[in-house]
Amino acid sequence: MTVDGGRLHTTWWQQMRESVEGADTELRPEGLTDVVPAGLGPAYAKFSDLYPEQQLQLQLLYGASQRAFERNTRVAARVTVERVLANALRDPRIDDVKPNEHLTEYLDEEIADLRGRLAQDSATAVSRGLNVGLTLGSAASLVLLTVPLLWGVDLLRALGVTLNCTNRWHLLGAFVCGGVGAFGAVLSVLVRVRGNGEQLTRRQNSARDGFVVPGQMARGMRHEGVYRVCVGWILALAVYFLLSGGLVPVFEVPATAAEVCAAPGSPGSAAKGTDFWGFWCAIGFVAGFNERWAFGILGREATRRPKGT
Repeated sequence: MTVDGGRLHTTWWQQMRESVEGADTELRPEGLTDVVPAGLGPAYAKFSDLYPEQQLQLQLLYGASQRAFERNTRVAARVTVERVLANALRDPRIDDVKPNEHLTEYLDEEIADLRGRLAQDSATAVSRGLNVGLTLGSAASLVLLTVPLLWGVDLLRALGVTLNCTNRWHLLGAFVCGGVGAFGAVLSVLVRVRGNGEQLTRRQNSARDGFVVPGQMARGMRHEGVYRVCVGWILALAVYFLLSGGLVPVFEVPATAAEVCAAPGSPGSAAKGTDFWGFWCAIGFVAGFNERWAFGILGREATRRPKGT
């Protein structure tokens, strides 16, 4: 971070880190009394007596603004609170004996606007954390798919393990089925949270559990996203082994590894190889896309539709 003419500039690496982790924690957070303009201390005392609810809300919002996820939101919200407070303290109606109706309405409108802005900041933290987690999980899935497909047989041969044609098709089929299941889980989560981002944010920041810092929300949802990809892998692999081993004879597999490979007196079948890949890719995707595995992100009440809809 550098200083130029009194302004702070962040490097591209700091900007990238803040886009994922959120703005740095305020080491010296301020209170509302710290931003009272000079000479307006008596007016602030009157403001606290006449408008105690609005004073409390501004105090809470000023604290929340210093914990916002995005730096721009943090700065804008803090400046807004300071300007609203200064406007109220300099308003001639602050000297009235009773709370002024119009000044109360002004404060309530500004407070509602600030609440909405900070709520959107929390929603941004949740969605960004989830998206980053899903991206990391998808990248790990690509690595897990690429390594066995390109170098798996060679690595096993270096360890003294020899695989015949049937073994190779079984091994690669398991990895492809699991990898496609991971991407099915990603799509399942994205479809699951579509249109429910607000409820997901409320669940992460429940009033009963106390306020959760948006940066913590982002980290929690990032872990949740990676976890969902792992669930897709495990579920798809479990279905693959159950079906390929004949333990659950729900339907007939269109092509087995033995049918793809060449047998004595038989050249093998390329068409069967296509059927093999297509079948297990479809099974893996459906297994990973299973909706019931997404219940951990949103509460079950979010999935229940009102009667008549």
